[in-house]
Amino acid sequence: MMTMDPTTMVLVLALGNLVLCSTLFFSDASADAASNRGPAAATWGLSKQVQAAAWILLCLGGARVVPEPLAIPGGWALLIGGVALEAGALWEAAGCLRWRRALVPLAIAAVFAFLVSYWIDEEGLRTLAAALLLGAFYLLAAVALARGWRETSMLQRALAIAIALLALVVAARGILVLVMPGGWRWLSHDLLRQFSTAAFYLLMLVTGFGWLLLARERLQRDMARLEVIDLVTETANRRGFFSALAPWMALARRPGSPTSLVVLDLDSFTRVNDGYGHPVGDVVLRHVADLCRRQLRDSDLLGRLVGGEFALLLPRTGSEEAMLVAERMRAAIEGTPVKTERALISMTASFGVTTIRPDDSNVTLFQRAGAALRAAKEGGRNVVRMAPRPVAPEME
Repeated sequence: MMTMDPTTMVLVLALGNLVLCSTLFFSDASADAASNRGPAAATWGLSKQVQAAAWILLCLGGARVVPEPLAIPGGWALLIGGVALEAGALWEAAGCLRWRRALVPLAIAAVFAFLVSYWIDEEGLRTLAAALLLGAFYLLAAVALARGWRETSMLQRALAIAIALLALVVAARGILVLVMPGGWRWLSHDLLRQFSTAAFYLLMLVTGFGWLLLARERLQRDMARLEVIDLVTETANRRGFFSALAPWMALARRPGSPTSLVVLDLDSFTRVNDGYGHPVGDVVLRHVADLCRRQLRDSDLLGRLVGGEFALLLPRTGSEEAMLVAERMRAAIEGTPVKTERALISMTASFGVTTIRPDDSNVTLFQRAGAALRAAKEGGRNVVRMAPRPVAPEME
């Protein structure tokens, strides 16, 4: 079997990590990508740079360019720190923003433990400590990817499993060197080192390209979310609201509990934008959206249609109950002024209420709700109006 000498193996690992660093750099080269790059990506990039420096130092030590007493402990210490940073980046990407409080002291303690083991025993104990510590930090990275297992994607699950298995291979070298100092049959120390090096190669590829694939997956998920979410109010936008409305329109054709639609429009909202500016108008919109959400159930949906106009979808809610919900919202908006940096702004809203009928389309449904809303505006504003009920045909 053809094998590479240890110095060449380490050189390949150093170059591989440098390639990953450059890949991340060029993937973030555009202004948009750089502005969207989070702290987790910065930590991950730093971890790859530290790992590349560690492998370069070990390579130079193996080639006798740098004295071994400096290259070997320094290189492995940097590698442990780099892998710890990589685990921290994955924890940060998983939403644990305070990972430094636990992981940084743990990494410092791990580096100190390795240096102590190196000074005590230059070969066996050093191999045991390096393998176990690196395997432990890679396992921490796998745990970060596996966090919230049921909600994670198949890609993230596959990466978590692969990293965990490879971490066990890395740790196994140290354990086997401890329990079998002379090797066992065909399983020599040289073969164990090659298995461990192969695991490092695969970990470099899995963690590197896995990170880039996960970043692309998150970007696609965010783009899909932006298509249906209004950025100002964090409610459904027009497209998202009509997508959620479609199945309830279909259910309305079957016998069952009614579903109501409420359309509300902020009174004199244009005056707020003109008098105070659009940033203040956005504050008003967010304030009103928060007030409305407090009156809704988890199954209800609030969406912003355009300007200061919102729509409420109330599943399994009759017209009388919908009127009560709308009245509570009207009172809440009227009784809670909006605090801004420039002024305390009092707002009111007018409401139009209707229920979905079996023969409704989106056009007829919103025409009826819009007619009720216009009636509320013409009736003095700051009121709730119900759309007229259908008139039953007279019996001849």
